[in-house]
Amino acid sequence: MSLPPLVEPAAELTVEEVRRYSRHLIIPDVGMDGQKRLKNAKVLCVGAGGLGSPALMYMAAAGVGTLGIIEFDTVDESNLQRQIIHGQSDIGRSKAQSARDSVKEINPLVEVILHEERLDNDNVMEIFSGYDLIVDGTDNFATRYLVNDAAVLLGKPYVWGSIYRFDGQASVFWAEHGPCYRCLYPEAPPPGMVPSCAEGGVLGVLCASIGSIQVNEAIKLLAGIGEPLVGRLMIYDALEMQYRSVKVRKDPNCALCGENPTVTELIDYESFCGVVSEEASAAAVGSTITSKQLKEWIDNGEPIDIIDVREINEYEIVSIPGARLIPKNEFLMGNALQDLPQDKRIVLHCKTGVRSAEVLAVLKSAGFADAVHLGGGVIGWVNQIEPEKPVY
Repeated sequence: MSLPPLVEPAAELTVEEVRRYSRHLIIPDVGMDGQKRLKNAKVLCVGAGGLGSPALMYMAAAGVGTLGIIEFDTVDESNLQRQIIHGQSDIGRSKAQSARDSVKEINPLVEVILHEERLDNDNVMEIFSGYDLIVDGTDNFATRYLVNDAAVLLGKPYVWGSIYRFDGQASVFWAEHGPCYRCLYPEAPPPGMVPSCAEGGVLGVLCASIGSIQVNEAIKLLAGIGEPLVGRLMIYDALEMQYRSVKVRKDPNCALCGENPTVTELIDYESFCGVVSEEASAAAVGSTITSKQLKEWIDNGEPIDIIDVREINEYEIVSIPGARLIPKNEFLMGNALQDLPQDKRIVLHCKTGVRSAEVLAVLKSAGFADAVHLGGGVIGWVNQIEPEKPVY
């Protein structure tokens, strides 16, 4: 489905811009008109991480006139495996500022606007209203639904991407011309069902594959060329090196963009997505210990069984002394319960405490009333007890 250009063309290109964008200008479908539209465009990139890095760099190189960056985080060493807009010297710096500097180095003609804050209900409508197009590089469901709902309520299109391990997805959501994200995913998955990249990992180069697709779609929308991924979901399998496209239809019963919408304003997205399930939250009350408490129990020889509920590849990176590995899914499937001791107190831990809280709820319901979990997980343990160990 071809769509009209999203923005009007700028008045002219300077001699410097003609030289810089000459390889675009000689493409008939882009030409002077298309490049002028890119120059006049204002695009907001939500996040300057795995997807935001290649998206920002290629949009800058393409000549998008104004790039907004919304990012509140700082650069960590673990980011450098995939977030190529940042470098070694940027560790500890604001990601937004680091990304801005890289963008200006690629193309000093681009205006960069920084929003160094967390995107939330209080600022999303005001921030989005200043841009023609949104590129979504977020990595959690609460923010994805926030981006979608704000874009639909404002009547703006956005380019969406998602990555996990070797798999990537991309699409364009524009309720005026097709489905929205809620048409594809009406409900968020149950808490803990879909691991984050921090928990499950991601192949670094996959970010470039999906991020470049997002930029390709952005250029098509801005210049009004080709057929954007409106109503289509592009799925990429890096291991099999296969792309496939799936049709996504507008849902007439969609709670947001359907015929009788029930979502007419922004909602509580943390509650909607259930970052931690109610069962896990309830189980953790009064049953959460600190790293210092666990260290005392170990030193005093308390009868405890420390169980790591992460995956084996995470366990191999760093572990707590004396902990044994039983991945979370073994508990969810019921396979691990029969092997738990009755004469020792169960102490659960994961990376940060989310997965262990979910397992704790399972154990409480199975009768292990004195079971506890480690708040902050192995990351908190390393930071407080064994700072010489690596974190991930």
